[in-house]
Amino acid sequence: MIAVYIIVGIVVVLAIVFIATYNRLVRLRNQVKNAWAQIDVQLKRRYDLIPNLVETAKGYMKHERETLEAVTKARNLAQQLASSGAGARAKAEGELSSALARLLAVVESYPDLKANQNFLALQEELTSTENKIGFSRQFYNDSVLRYNNQTQVFPSNLVASVTAFKASEFFEVTVAEERKAPTVSFT
Repeated sequence: MIAVYIIVGIVVVLAIVFIATYNRLVRLRNQVKNAWAQIDVQLKRRYDLIPNLVETAKGYMKHERETLEAVTKARNLAQQLASSGAGARAKAEGELSSALARLLAVVESYPDLKANQNFLALQEELTSTENKIGFSRQFYNDSVLRYNNQTQVFPSNLVASVTAFKASEFFEVTVAEERKAPTVSFT
């Protein structure tokens, strides 16, 4: 009779451990999804700001049509890949960031545009949004790290494999230009 109690006790303990581990994996997976959604919020904000920034700049930058078109094209591509995985999305967002950096570098050649209050306000909003995107990406990658660690360490990897929890993809910089330090010139 004692053997039955011991076996039942072991089964109950294993069931509790399995349930607790499963619930932790669910919470971590949901945290990753939430972190990804926060990136989406900031990217949507950036997508909404870009057309206003481009339109404001158009009046001043008649000779920089190629730069303005590159920003618009990169924005549209990034929006089209909104439902893609982190790798494709990171590449598109990197290209958009590069196009925006080129636009802001070209703006330096237009003193009237740099003094325009609408442009300055939009530029400040875009800078703030870029910072928020950076923080959101960092939070996402931290969440992915915690989740992936939990799905790969013993004994939770056993629960993860049985219940089909898969590792998530990090949001990584894929555009080489983003890894370079920007050139600042006051001439």
